[in-house]
Amino acid sequence: MRDRIEEARLEESEHGLAPATDGWFVLNTRDALWETNDTFGAACHFEGEGAQFAELGINVRVLHPGRSRLVYHAEPYQEGFLVLTGECLLLVEGEERPLRAWDFFHCPPNTAHGIVATGMGPCVLAMFGARPPGWPGGIVYPRSELALRHRAGVEEETSSVPEALAQFPPWRGSRPAGWDNLPWAEGDSVQ
Repeated sequence: MRDRIEEARLEESEHGLAPATDGWFVLNTRDALWETNDTFGAACHFEGEGAQFAELGINVRVLHPGRSRLVYHAEPYQEGFLVLTGECLLLVEGEERPLRAWDFFHCPPNTAHGIVATGMGPCVLAMFGARPPGWPGGIVYPRSELALRHRAGVEEETSSVPEALAQFPPWRGSRPAGWDNLPWAEGDSVQ
């Protein structure tokens, strides 16, 4: 007989709700905990400090054209990216591919990739990744002229996450810019 899985306790902070305990939960994106970064846009991770997902990484990102991007890197775990709204440019293995709403990018292990927001408004992405034992080890930030042209690369290859990200500003708890114009803006919120 299986054990009953309890519902997680959600805690509210100034910047949204996050699980404080392990267990199942339902959380609307507009009510979840958000953080922003001047380079990397905004992120909603659906996790809390006391309740991390052991096997699956999932988050929603909001990237703003000309400002935010995902740094070019390769990791030994598969990932997936679904563009929910807006436009972006996928940098993958030295090539550029434009993406728009409802395009899905499957990223096999060790595929070098980055994403840069384009278009006239924000690009919203759902991002998924495996978290096997050892995660987040094995990430490589290769030097790429293409990524550097888009301000999404490193000058020197490194496998040190802190070293690769040292040139960028730190994350801070806050909602993304243009919050009221994003897809989840309509409807009731607990905030």
